[in-house]
Amino acid sequence: MPSRRTLKGRRIAVLAADGFEKVELTMPVRGLRAEGAQVDVVSLRRGRIRGLNLNLPAKRVRVDRTVEQAGVGDYDGLLVPGGFINPDLLRQSALARALVREFVESGKPVVTLCHGPWVLASAGVLQGRTVTSWAGIRDDVVNAGATWLDQEVVREGNLTTSRGPQDMAAFVPARLDAFAAGPHAATTTPAPRSDPQRSRPPDLVTAATRWSPKPSTVALAGVALAAVARRSAWRAGERVHMTTPRRLWPAR
Repeated sequence: MPSRRTLKGRRIAVLAADGFEKVELTMPVRGLRAEGAQVDVVSLRRGRIRGLNLNLPAKRVRVDRTVEQAGVGDYDGLLVPGGFINPDLLRQSALARALVREFVESGKPVVTLCHGPWVLASAGVLQGRTVTSWAGIRDDVVNAGATWLDQEVVREGNLTTSRGPQDMAAFVPARLDAFAAGPHAATTTPAPRSDPQRSRPPDLVTAATRWSPKPSTVALAGVALAAVARRSAWRAGERVHMTTPRRLWPAR
């Protein structure tokens, strides 16, 4: 029987910002720590960042280091979760782009899924590479110079990519294999051609948006109370202004 793979002694950076897809961060981080790795959540700011379940708010996670404090020499690998908002924020940060670029160029394993390859595209490291991603960003990945495959997991050189939460069963062991393998020379021999564009968006997302819950009664009541309080404060200020005697000429 094969020996159990272990990440004991490995340090993994998880680069994420507000709007990360919850399952794509919490599940891999829990697994990495169970496998013996030391994991740091690296983000654009201190404090706690907010996750999402598709389009609904989810739990927050604590940030261990900011991008200013993190360096490729401190870690053995990098994980970039997806989500709709998280990678869009990261790709606009020069420091985040530089960190991703250094990891890829170092040969250390870089693992990402869903919309995470957006950050790789903006970091300029996808030219000649073969990856997968959330189908919705297929064109961005191809325009960045990569070959895109519509597969659960694609591992090429030191890049391991996956399409999204729907492929988590395949992504989890692939992530472990990538980080356990350690540094790997980057390859620039792409697959012959990219797989075609999807003909329609996934039902998972369209259904989630269609059936999103309405704002709760408590939330609506809070908004109403805030409006009433603001109007009352304005009226109180107006009354004070009207009842304050005005000095029409200087006092002698």
